[in-house]
Amino acid sequence: MNPFQKNESKETLFSPVSTEEVPPQPLSLPKKPPPKICGSNYPLSIAFIVVNEFCERFSYYGMKAVLTLYLYFLHWNEDTSTSIYHAFSSLCYFTPILGAAIADSWLGKFKVLSLIGLSLIALGTGGIKPCVAAFGGDQFEEKHAEERTRYFSVFYLSINAGSLISTFITPMLRGDVQCFGEDCYALAFGVPGLLMVIALVVFAMGSKIYRKPPPEGNIVSQVVKCIWFAISNRFNNRSGDIPKRQHWLDWAAEKYPKQLIMDVKALTRVLFLYIPLPMFWALLDQQGSRWTLQATRMNGNLGVFVLQPDQMQVLNPLLVLIFIPLFDLVIYRLVSKCGINFSSLRKMAVGMILASLAFAVAAAVELKINRMTPPQPGPQEIFLQVLNLADDEVKVTVLGDENNTLLEESLRSFQKMPHYAQLHLKTKSQDFHFYLTYHNLSVYTKHSVEEKNWYSLILREDGKNISSMMVKDEGNKTANGMTTVRFINTLHKEVNISLTTDIFLSVGEDYGVSAYITVQSGEYAAVHCRTEDKDFLLNMGLLDFGATYLFVITNNTNQDPQAWKMKDTPANKLSIAWQLPQYALVTAGEVMFSVTGLEFSYSQAPSSMKSVLQAAWLLTVAVGNIIVLVVAQFSGLVQWAEFILFSCLLLVVCLIFSIMGYYYVPIKPEDLQKPADKQILHTQGNVINLETKKTKL
Repeated sequence: MNPFQKNESKETLFSPVSTEEVPPQPLSLPKKPPPKICGSNYPLSIAFIVVNEFCERFSYYGMKAVLTLYLYFLHWNEDTSTSIYHAFSSLCYFTPILGAAIADSWLGKFKVLSLIGLSLIALGTGGIKPCVAAFGGDQFEEKHAEERTRYFSVFYLSINAGSLISTFITPMLRGDVQCFGEDCYALAFGVPGLLMVIALVVFAMGSKIYRKPPPEGNIVSQVVKCIWFAISNRFNNRSGDIPKRQHWLDWAAEKYPKQLIMDVKALTRVLFLYIPLPMFWALLDQQGSRWTLQATRMNGNLGVFVLQPDQMQVLNPLLVLIFIPLFDLVIYRLVSKCGINFSSLRKMAVGMILASLAFAVAAAVELKINRMTPPQPGPQEIFLQVLNLADDEVKVTVLGDENNTLLEESLRSFQKMPHYAQLHLKTKSQDFHFYLTYHNLSVYTKHSVEEKNWYSLILREDGKNISSMMVKDEGNKTANGMTTVRFINTLHKEVNISLTTDIFLSVGEDYGVSAYITVQSGEYAAVHCRTEDKDFLLNMGLLDFGATYLFVITNNTNQDPQAWKMKDTPANKLSIAWQLPQYALVTAGEVMFSVTGLEFSYSQAPSSMKSVLQAAWLLTVAVGNIIVLVVAQFSGLVQWAEFILFSCLLLVVCLIFSIMGYYYVPIKPEDLQKPADKQILHTQGNVINLETKKTKL
């Protein structure tokens, strides 16, 4: 055993791992080289891997594109929808730890991908994500390091190509196709499921030409045991008389081989560097939650076409496809010619800064939206409007629990209040008392309301009496940010309305109230309607994008029924194009952070722990989503302040990461290879020493 130094170095955490000799290994016979793509140095097998990744990412991102709005469609509020979205994302990035352990220690990457990852979609992400990038890297020989680096860029391009197409198509399947009169979420989720089947077929087609490194034992278990033994052994030998050792993991030398200790050293150094990374993912993944919800309150009508709020996410993969070659072929080369050492860790730090700036821009957009939209009822508040559908004037008085007057309004026939009145509650729900004065008749009634909601009190004539009904309104913008309409039918017969060729609804007789229906903005001059004995047309006029309308169908003397039009909530005024700068900034940050981090993780990982380190990289994504979940549930901040909070937190984390990166010394390729300077071949009793040449990664 080599003597250990008497004093532990303060830089052992960041120092490169030294190469030490291990027992000689038998010489393996040369294998037939794998087929290449068009005579290049790129193995043909990576084509199947890249196409498989495209299909799998189409499935994953296609489903995520509509997930937040689907949760909102199920009547969860924005915070709950955001929390569930990020809880799901976090689970998808936690399971790779399990997949990596199985891949490196038991089945190998290929079998995990084909048997576990693609067969069990619920846990499939755990099987796929830690293995597929590293499995592609395994297809390259050590002498083709430059081609392998380019492979990671192509791999990331395939991810974003799948994401680009799916995030554009699945919202169209949801919004443009109607299922049972509503958005077709079944089709939007079904098509990504079909792509998973295609991914399985494509991946299996290349099975005979894959390079499949065998698993190297239960690596995760060995790592944990090695670390535990080193810590416990150091604790048991803390006497001052015992010589210090160069690295704290060297205390495992009594039990574990030197090669494993060196690999664990390399692993722990990178894992320590990963600690600040989750904050970046906390910002990046909010494109599918907070930013999508922000888009529902913006105008998606761009003139040439209408952009759905969840389609705005298509900007991210589209810009990635543009930025990757732009950065690789132009920006990085210009920086290099300027004599600047733009290392991987520096690129990642700059990526953090860009993401932080993106959220500052998002906060500015949020403030601009708030100035253009009506306020929302808060805790123990409701917004109330009154509609008088009687034939004469009605005076309405709203009383509180202590008979104090909360609202007093006189409305002419077929008149509504000019705006919603803000009323305060003493509890989360309570009864409001109403006194209605009609002609010389006074009527007392009460209705129950709940906080944070919008209501319409509808007054109607019932013979010579006056009566009322309370209807809950759609005060918030709709889940998809589109125009919505609903109808009140004052006729004595049910009315069937055909808004478009595929949108139909029925409104009950005698003041029946329909549900809200999402429609495209535009002119609706002749909407076909039908009762049991006649057909007629309604002129609904021009419907603005994002507005909510109420139409009251009434009789018109000696003519067809007509519609009285009211706008409950105003149209979205701010164009959705204002989100473009924040998407451009965060995508540039992603290219510099994520693409670089993928290749960095592979290059710094010992050969036996490629999937483990890839899974640890993905684990930082999971932790980032948990951060969003916690902030969404417990911060209580308004949205623009929450964006500023995330922006500032990432700047602080970037500073910490930069300091850590300054002291980090990247592991050289030869330090990751198992020492094999001398291999011994036994032939007919003779011993032949063969000098082997190490190649750079």
